[in-house]
Amino acid sequence: MGLYFIPLIAAFIGWFTNWLTIKLLFHPRKPVNLGFFKLQGIFPKRQQQLASQLAQQIEAQFSNMSDPENLRNIIPIVETYMDTFLREKLPEAMPVFKMFIGDSTIQQVKKVLMAELDNMLPVIIDQYLKNSTFDFERMITQKLDAHKLEKLLNKELRLVQLAGAGFGLIMGFLELLILLSGHSS
Repeated sequence: MGLYFIPLIAAFIGWFTNWLTIKLLFHPRKPVNLGFFKLQGIFPKRQQQLASQLAQQIEAQFSNMSDPENLRNIIPIVETYMDTFLREKLPEAMPVFKMFIGDSTIQQVKKVLMAELDNMLPVIIDQYLKNSTFDFERMITQKLDAHKLEKLLNKELRLVQLAGAGFGLIMGFLELLILLSGHSS
């Protein structure tokens, strides 16, 4: 009769190992006390290292922004705004402009401005990023808190615990089937 408890015991073990893993990942200051020994959290110990690596990745992406090839993707957007500015906003602000400047002149002005912008934009963005006071590592370290992350992932972590119980139950049933088939022969 005790054999039939195997699936339940295996389900409990599956749930417990996943629960313990989650506790080990996210609880730094609250060691998991198992009576015979205490376990400290892993994620908070590496929080500074993870934040530093993430900050380096973000900074690398930002530095790629000043690459002229990447900036060419925003030129059509800027050109659309430039066209609207020259055709609508500038004549509204300076009605005299509309009397002396025609479509061909607007096209020439836009062409010169866009060429200059194509040269200026990488330099401006590069200088801005170099002089920026963003401390990505500090910002990420502050936001990458183990407790906040655990709350954010609460549903997923519970699903992981239930999956552990489900897999344990399945393995327990398989073990029970193997044991029962061995007894019947």
